[in-house]
Amino acid sequence: MKTKKLHYGLLLILLLGYGRGNTQAVDDTFSRDKMRKDLEVFRNIRLRANSGLYKYRTPEQTDSIYAWAETQIERSSTYRDFYNIIVKLTDFEGSLHNDTRLPDKYRKSMAAEPSGYFPYPLTLVAGTWVMNTTSADIPLGARIVSVNGRPIAEIIANLGKYYTTDGTNTTGKTIGLRYHFSRYYRLHYGPEADFEVCFIPHGAVEKQCRHIRSTGYKNYYNNVKHRYSRPFDEGEQKDWEEEEIYTFRVPDGQTGLLTVNSFSLGGKHSEKHLRYVHFLDSVFSAVQQQGLRNLIVDIRNNGGGTDPNDLVTYSYLTDRNFQENRQAWVSFRKVPYLRYAYSKVPAFLRPLGAGKYHRMLREEFPIEKDGRFYEDETSEDHQVRTPAENAFTGNIYLLISPRVASAGSLFAAMVAGNSNTVTVGEETMGGYYGHNGHTPWGYVLPKSKITTFFSLVNLEQDVPQRDGQPYHRGIIPDYSVSQSYDDYLEHKDTQMEFVRKLIRERDSVR
Repeated sequence: MKTKKLHYGLLLILLLGYGRGNTQAVDDTFSRDKMRKDLEVFRNIRLRANSGLYKYRTPEQTDSIYAWAETQIERSSTYRDFYNIIVKLTDFEGSLHNDTRLPDKYRKSMAAEPSGYFPYPLTLVAGTWVMNTTSADIPLGARIVSVNGRPIAEIIANLGKYYTTDGTNTTGKTIGLRYHFSRYYRLHYGPEADFEVCFIPHGAVEKQCRHIRSTGYKNYYNNVKHRYSRPFDEGEQKDWEEEEIYTFRVPDGQTGLLTVNSFSLGGKHSEKHLRYVHFLDSVFSAVQQQGLRNLIVDIRNNGGGTDPNDLVTYSYLTDRNFQENRQAWVSFRKVPYLRYAYSKVPAFLRPLGAGKYHRMLREEFPIEKDGRFYEDETSEDHQVRTPAENAFTGNIYLLISPRVASAGSLFAAMVAGNSNTVTVGEETMGGYYGHNGHTPWGYVLPKSKITTFFSLVNLEQDVPQRDGQPYHRGIIPDYSVSQSYDDYLEHKDTQMEFVRKLIRERDSVR
């Protein structure tokens, strides 16, 4: 996630965090009257504060899903029921920076549950959800057909709402599902004592079914920690050390491999950023001196980070002048519904601290047009940047994946828009043409204490129109390549091998 200076002022005053109460279960009853009141607050907040509300959905579509929510409340009776309604509304908007969370007391209660959870991790291989452990009664890699009579496709469709992505992207949801499948299943369907799992072993044609006992929350995550695919996919959930974030090597005499696993390298004055800039300069000086024709840029684990690390990296991969975005705007001049802001500061004191933040808003977004507040040409976002002195002008092969988001997807979109770039892998969760980001903001619903977060700034990225690239989707690769089943079993990198073969074939005809 990108963060900008704009939100620091108020966050210093409105400290993040909320009080903890007595342990309660998400399946406890919750009155419909409270649901209705919180739904009204939630909707009003989105209308007033969320600039991304209509980025991918029309007002008519949004009205329709809120009508669904009102009807759904009349069929609901538990806290979990209401949480699932709010989660679905959050996901519907189409922003990977959206998030809706249970209060601490409910999360603690779930973490202590000794049973009710599906015990084993699953993963997606070649478009099929398979068993991802050698410790189950079901064979490794067996294709899952159904769980407790529910087709796996239906289950995945229902659980995707817990992991938000940009636009109507669905590939990015697999990142959350591979890690949190059991928790999502429990939140949607409730706890279940055991599971009838129907599956087809690899190489077989006949379906088999087996009963397995449920497990507890902590035991499930222990099984995830020991999942079979971890040697290959650990980077999807990894907290990177600085020395792991970026690397460069030359696999052969004509091709370099630049890997950037994150842009979380601090702002433009930080020591980490300055070390990264030095690294990039030395790498591209070497690339130029060695006369490399091809450069593989691997950002498959890059979930984002901070400015200007993405922009500096792109300056070494372009021959055009560019800026971070073409336009950026927010929905308000003064924070609406300040009494519900996610904060430990008492509501009656919040206006005292909000004044400074409102001044920052006016300075950062001074242009008002049709109820929106835009940045002007003095913003760093609109600073025209030039290619680096040693910018690479050869053939770029960009490796992308569903993990690529926020600053990672902004960078990927810019590189993918180059005429000398071939993009390989899977659709990113982050949008190609834009996203909502930069300034995270949160509210607490008054009755349920559910917290909801979104980023305030609606951004249009500085990228060209691209054939075959829908507005509401992540970056669509030129070559769609996912890990094959055999490579899954052997922890091999199908996409990297595809790129290397492609380079050999293209080099051979030059």
